[in-house]
Order: sequence, then structure tokens, then C-alpha cells
Amino acid sequence: MSMKMVINRAAASRVLSGVVKRLPGETLLKDTTTNTRTMASKAVTLENLNPNIIKLEYAVRGPLVIRAGEIEKELEKGASKPFQKVIRANIGDAHAMGQRPITFIRQVLSCIANTELLEKGDFPEDVKERAREILCGCGGGSVGAYSASQGIEHIRRHVAEYIEKRDGHPARWQDICLSAGASTAIKNCLQLLCNDIDGKKSGVMIPIPQYPLYSASLAEYGLAQVGYYLDEDCGWGLSIDELERSLTDAQKNCNCNVRALVVINPGNPTGQVLTRENIEQVIKFAHKHSLFIFADEVYQDNVYAEGSAFHSFKKVLMELGAEYSSQELASFMTISKGYMGECGLRGGWVELVHMLPEVQAQLYKCMSAMLCPSVLGQAVVDCVAKPPAPGEPSYELWIKEKTDILTSLKDRAKLIADTFNTFEGFKCNLVQGAMYAFPRITLPPKAIQAAKDKNMAPDVFYAFRLLEETGVCIVPGSGFGQKPGTYHFRTTILPQPDLLNTMLQNFRNFHQKFTQEYA
Repeated sequence: MSMKMVINRAAASRVLSGVVKRLPGETLLKDTTTNTRTMASKAVTLENLNPNIIKLEYAVRGPLVIRAGEIEKELEKGASKPFQKVIRANIGDAHAMGQRPITFIRQVLSCIANTELLEKGDFPEDVKERAREILCGCGGGSVGAYSASQGIEHIRRHVAEYIEKRDGHPARWQDICLSAGASTAIKNCLQLLCNDIDGKKSGVMIPIPQYPLYSASLAEYGLAQVGYYLDEDCGWGLSIDELERSLTDAQKNCNCNVRALVVINPGNPTGQVLTRENIEQVIKFAHKHSLFIFADEVYQDNVYAEGSAFHSFKKVLMELGAEYSSQELASFMTISKGYMGECGLRGGWVELVHMLPEVQAQLYKCMSAMLCPSVLGQAVVDCVAKPPAPGEPSYELWIKEKTDILTSLKDRAKLIADTFNTFEGFKCNLVQGAMYAFPRITLPPKAIQAAKDKNMAPDVFYAFRLLEETGVCIVPGSGFGQKPGTYHFRTTILPQPDLLNTMLQNFRNFHQKFTQEYA
């Protein structure tokens, strides 16, 4: 299949799936279905659609992923390929990559979903006790009932206890709001900023590279994106001078009011872990410029590098003293990452710190319009916030499973960076935390020209070739943002060890062939 056909089919698929923006070089295929109504009679067309939706892009589920799905179907039908399966290294979906669920979590879920197991099931007593406790917070004793909009109260209390234990500072359960994953809570908080002030858009500072949820949400809500570059040569460090430069440039040139600062720690896609000193500097910067801090801390369990440690923004803020008692902060957590990997169950939380009570009430009102997050997802939050304690029947298995998963992720983080650094033209920083590597790749001039001839970004061209020839699906760096003239890609470290070794070997063979072809 030709590259042009691949791009056209991906474009058409994305139109059908609602992602309508074309990539460079794409030609959307005409709809060949019969429609007796004319386009002029349609109430919603591309011409009158919300322009923010057209601007929205979400790279980790973009055209490469759609093509990967098509290839999987071709393989199922017996198509001949130079590989046997697609390796989806594009997204942080641990269970899809073979990670086994945590037993305690799944046993609790089993009991609350099928209450007969509380009497008949052969489960440890602490599992049954936890299930009964969760069911007591559910209307009619059923997880099929709506919960309070901010989540079940006793689960919110357990989250507050978890935060207090983690940070050594009080946390109010009333400031905890459970959500359908961290993404929903982040978007709800971003909506607070959707207000033009003095004729200027509100702006939000986000790291470059960034997780595409942020760029997509800013586009959707009509907020101005103000990017600040992470320093790749210093391990993707966060420079306060760069924050000042970005803020000053935005105030001068972007015609916006910068009102918030997003920090992802540990970093996605870059895998860095901020030092405590760096976090202090960031808080002082935000306080100086009256910026609301979005602390995306969903990978707080995923820290691997020697000498690295997770410090929550809440803890550091509290220890900076009374001078910072007005600094607003929202901290986000999820059950999708860490050692849990329960992406599909959609659970998470946000803790609100120093937010005006009347503003917090408006935020909760907004959240209530969505009724409530999944009660099954809330139950997993409860298991994460209050895991089995030493001496309880489930503790030994829980701590073993947790430790084994995090140890394996640590080994894979080292393996993937070490291996990429043996490839000609690759530079991959140490993966200190999170679940991804973001290598920089030097592409031959002839490959860059070949990409331009197809009206494609060079890293997109490279990624499509990799997918078609090896079945490895990655995300081009242009989907996350990168300094002009540089090329990267993001890959997860989640494939299980045997599959990861296969992926890296296939990657090596492809890269050698690719660079020889365009030498």
C-alpha cells in the first residue's frame, strides 16, 4: 500500500471518528454514500461547526493509531506482513501491554459488582470488609446507583488521609473531588478560566513537550496556549528563566492574560522528575505572577532513577510558609498509571488548595452537571488511597504485586534509554520516572526532503514507515511539541520484557535500513 493511500485512509477514518483536522499532505476522501439531503440543508457542517473543535488535535490517538488498527484487522484476515503483531507503544495503557491487575483491587470490584460473592466467594476477609464499606456508601447498597457528584464521602475521606500520610500536612476531604480519571478533573478546572478579560483571551502556560490533553483542551475551550520549553540538554529540566521568557513573550505578543501554569511531574512525555528546589522555584514564580498552578502528578508512584524522589506541590507549598497561603493549586491523581494501570475503569481525583470557597462552589456546581464519576472507578480510588495494611490478609500479596510491577518498570526504563542510545543518531535522556521515553533523532537530509515531498512532518514520515515495516506504533514528537528543527518521538516503556526486547530489535533493524536508504 502506498504512503499516500495510507494517509488518505487515515484522514478519512479520522473524519468518521470526529477528528477532522487534516495532516499536511492529506486529501480527504469524498463520501461515496448516497444522501438525499443536500449539504446546505444540514444543521451542522464543517463550515458552521465550532471552530475550536476543528482546531483540536490529540496526537496519542491520531492517524497513526487509526492505521495501526487497520493493520491489526489486515493481519486477522491473513495479510502478509513483515511482522506478526502490532505493538501499541503509543499510549500508556499498562493492561493492554500485558500487565496483570492488582489482585486486591479486582477482588473488591468483584464483590461490589456481584454482592453474592460476599457470602459465597472465597475471598480474604479484608476484601469483603472493604466491599461492604463501599456498598454502604452507595444508594440502595448498589454500585449501579448514582453517587454524590463529588464522589462517595468516605472515599474522599480516605483520599484526604492518603494525602496527609504522603505529605505530613492536613488535607480536608471537602477539598477532594473524585473524577472519571484525572483528565476530566483537569478539563473541569480549565473551564474556570474560559473568560475574556479586557478583550483578551485567558492564557495557560504548558510545558513543551507536553501531554496533548492540554493543547487539545485549550483549543476546545478557546484558551491561549503559552508554551515554555523544557531543557533537553539538562535532562528536560524546568528553567525559571524560560518561564519568565515565555510569560513575557505572551504578554507582549499573544494578546492574552496568562492566568495559569501547568507542570507535569513526573514528566509526560519526557520522564523527568523535578527536584524539591525546582518545585520551590516554580511555586515562587507562580506566586509572583498570580498564576493558578495545575500540578499533574499522576505518575507519583513511577519514580525509578537513583537520587530521584517525588515531592508533591502541595507539600512543598505548605512548607514554604504563610507568605504563600494564598497560592492556588490543583493537584491531580489517577488510577490509570502508577502500579495500578486501571485505565478503563476511569477513576481519579483532584485536591483543591487555597481556592476561594465561592469559586470552589461554582466548580462543584459545574461538575454536578455530569452527575457523578463511575462508582467502580471510585472503588478503585478507595483501594489505592487505602490499600491493605500490614497484618491484614491481603497485605503480603498486594505489596509483592506492587513492588514487582514497579521494579519491572524501573528495569524497562533503563533498558529502553540504554538501547536507544546505541542507535546511530539517537539521544535519549534517562527515564527518571513516568512511563515513557522521548528520544531525539537526527534524520538524514534525504529523509527530511522525502517527507517534505509528501507534505509530511519528518517525524510523522518516520513513524509511518516504522509502523508499516515493523508494526511498532509510536507518537511523533510534533504531536507533543518540540523545538523547531528537532525531531523526537514518544514510546511507552510498558511492553512486557520479552515484547519490549523484540520491539527494540525490530526498531534497530528498521532504523539501520532507513538511514542506509536515505544516506
